[in-house]
Amino acid sequence: MPISMHQASAAAFSRGLVNLAHVLRKGAEHAASRKIEDRVFLDARLYPDMLPLTVQVRIVTDFARGTLARLAGQEVPKWEDNETTFADLIARVERTQEVVKSFTAEQLEGSETRETTRAIAGKPRTFTGLAYLLDFALPNFYFHATTTYAILRHNGVELGKRDFLGSLD
Repeated sequence: MPISMHQASAAAFSRGLVNLAHVLRKGAEHAASRKIEDRVFLDARLYPDMLPLTVQVRIVTDFARGTLARLAGQEVPKWEDNETTFADLIARVERTQEVVKSFTAEQLEGSETRETTRAIAGKPRTFTGLAYLLDFALPNFYFHATTTYAILRHNGVELGKRDFLGSLD
């Protein structure tokens, strides 16, 4: 049986969001146990020219909900970027999870050939749905989720590969 666009997108985003929320909770626990302000972690970067943790999480959530909306031929919902605590970021991830779970397989049926145009480095690029998902959206989703993990790990949060991957059951 071939894999559906819903399985390749919503299921992957859902799993990644569960794991991201877990990683953020561990970051919050680490900060609280050491009496470190959330902002110290949320403003942290791996290198000065990289985006801070807060923006990394926003990008992950934007890719999850935006990709599914585009694949379904819907308008991408606009959200404010106003998170200032771990609790705010976790709530954003959980809200994104609700959006992801709201998409049905029927809504994404046939989306592998639906064209979508995105600005990349300021230039429009048109993709088929499948190419957009596999070549652009999922790699970006995982890149920014991984960077979130790496920022927290670099700053002393006790995380391991299992925290990023989640349960394999």
